[in-house]
Amino acid sequence: MIDLHNHLLPGIDDGAPDLETALQLARIAVQDGITHLVCTPHIHPGRYDNDRHSIHNAHQQFVRGLDQAGIELRVSWAAEVRFGMELMASQAEGNLPFLGRWQDNKVLLLEFPHSEIPFGAERLTRWLLQRNIVPMIAHPERNKGIMRTPSKLKPFLEQGCLLQVTASSVAGHFGEAAQDIAHSLLEQGLVTILASDAHNVQHRPPRLTEGMEHAARIVGDTQAERLVKDTPWLIAQSHFA
Repeated sequence: MIDLHNHLLPGIDDGAPDLETALQLARIAVQDGITHLVCTPHIHPGRYDNDRHSIHNAHQQFVRGLDQAGIELRVSWAAEVRFGMELMASQAEGNLPFLGRWQDNKVLLLEFPHSEIPFGAERLTRWLLQRNIVPMIAHPERNKGIMRTPSKLKPFLEQGCLLQVTASSVAGHFGEAAQDIAHSLLEQGLVTILASDAHNVQHRPPRLTEGMEHAARIVGDTQAERLVKDTPWLIAQSHFA
């Protein structure tokens, strides 16, 4: 399986605080059947001021640690980029780390504020799409604005944005409301991929199997596997060429 949203890189956001924890998380991922990770630390100006340089350095440290520990896991890097006008400057400067490609366009893992969908947000996603960048909206099922009004997703879907749903939301670990929306999105065929959004060992480990099994009860085994294998690989294969 291939996980395209996780916070395993050590010491640069609210995920793994150090290399030891990152390696512990990597072992959990391998035990779950994950073979490839694209690590996606936060880029959130004023909170997590990461850039391509800081992410690349953390990735190199992680790769060396994996090699020394003999952990068979292939890892690359991108970012989970917070919604905001800073995005436009980063794009102009060529500093946005992309998750991969979708139908000859670049894919950006885009995070909205947890409490809402900002007013007029579809203007920024349209701006990205006009520049051949497809936003993949991170964990929409956990956004409180979407929980209150699921139809707030509609303009983004109509534009052609992609959706990444958290595997553990499908399994019910983020509560009933998030699970209901995750299941509804699966039933409607709107989920592009499932990912772990792993942050820590105890509460948010890098596991996809349980969520995939719950998804299979809704969409069938073949489609559920596609959400954690075929489609993530289609998007991110350039990272591992």
